[in-house]
Amino acid sequence: MQNSPERPRRVTVDRDGPLLVEGPVEVVGDDGTVSVSSRFTVAICTCRRSRTYPWCDTSHRRRVKQHEDKPTRPEAENQNQDQDPEAPS
Repeated sequence: MQNSPERPRRVTVDRDGPLLVEGPVEVVGDDGTVSVSSRFTVAICTCRRSRTYPWCDTSHRRRVKQHEDKPTRPEAENQNQDQDPEAPS
């Protein structure tokens, strides 16, 4: 049996994503709210952006994508390159 008393429950940590926990699980929030899932694996949100918190809804992916798609400002880069770092301010 996957979650028998002889076998510890497995939690997988993803630095940029949710905690993956072998279920079933019961999650107690900091306000005392209890959320229960009987799924064989659940994704627990760690970014707190999920609309279904404490369950992950992949909101963390949107944040990363926006950061990667953020346009750079070439005029700001050119200003920094034209300044002499040894010139008096």
